[in-house]
Amino acid sequence: MMKRTFLLSSALTLSLLAAAQTEVTVGVMQGKDYGVTYMLPKTEIEIKVYTTKHTYTPGEFCRYAERYLRLSDVSDDPEIYWTMDKIETKVVGVPDKDNVYFVKMKDKTVAPLMELTEDGIVRSINMPFSGKKSHTSDKKTEKETTPKEVDVRSFLTEEILMASSNAKMAELVAKEIYGIRESKNTLVRGEADNMPTDGNQLKIMLDNLNMQEKAMTAMFAGKEKKESKTFTIRIVPQEQENEVALRFSRKLGATDKDNLAGEPVYISIQNMNVPSLPPTTTEKKELEGVVYNVPGRAKVTLTYEGKVLFDNELSVTQFGTREYLAPVLFNKKSTTKVLFDVNTGGLLKVDRVEE
Repeated sequence: MMKRTFLLSSALTLSLLAAAQTEVTVGVMQGKDYGVTYMLPKTEIEIKVYTTKHTYTPGEFCRYAERYLRLSDVSDDPEIYWTMDKIETKVVGVPDKDNVYFVKMKDKTVAPLMELTEDGIVRSINMPFSGKKSHTSDKKTEKETTPKEVDVRSFLTEEILMASSNAKMAELVAKEIYGIRESKNTLVRGEADNMPTDGNQLKIMLDNLNMQEKAMTAMFAGKEKKESKTFTIRIVPQEQENEVALRFSRKLGATDKDNLAGEPVYISIQNMNVPSLPPTTTEKKELEGVVYNVPGRAKVTLTYEGKVLFDNELSVTQFGTREYLAPVLFNKKSTTKVLFDVNTGGLLKVDRVEE
């Protein structure tokens, strides 16, 4: 759904000379009242866990890896395991249905242009429509970067394929690998009988030899397939100490906090909003301007197996209060441009241009 822009004035009012104040009331107005209903956001803490699934498949010559290629600790058992790569934490704004306001245009009012998100959260006042669109999926990029499977048998000679036993076949493949390494060395040293004419040809030849060596070596060392996966959760912020946010298992990856198969990732949230703020004005039926949030600060700490994964302060609406922009900012003699943070409802920028 495209984000909507609402103009809080009609063509009939453009010729009026006097300027009256813009009225803001709590709740949604109906009937003949003309204006815009908007919401302030409340924040949720979003935690993204970036993980990788490793799938190990042993090579068909894994038992001969030590004998022919001096590769130690090569397992002959398939294995699947997960690793946690990193954790990112941020705040995300969601509509606060308990903080809905209606900006009413009175007669002879020069009312502002307001832009709302598709969820009805106020984004800006008297600023050009941003036209922001949601980010496109990265699936296409992931497909393009996925390496193609190489048919290793297309590199094997007739002698190797006709070998009488698996052990003999492994011995011949190992000799082929050593031959490839020797070919690369002669090319790099410039001692090959048929040297490439330029650097581009040299690169192509070396890349082809490297691909063959890697594919044949995997017949001994095995293959490991890596698959990235992101696990996302959201938490409503409140003061807490060492609560389980999610769990992580080497066998299952990131899991829900109720899945006892994983080790817990703990979250601690501390309200850092020390200064006393003036009381909110939202209890009044009629407010003296456009209401906005003054977010507080929260110290968020994530720990896993005794290690700190995240430790920083985030802006949290629930730990702050609310204020208003005075009506005088939106009179006919000046234009006030306001930009809000849609995640917290706080002010990002206020500019006033006298006319």
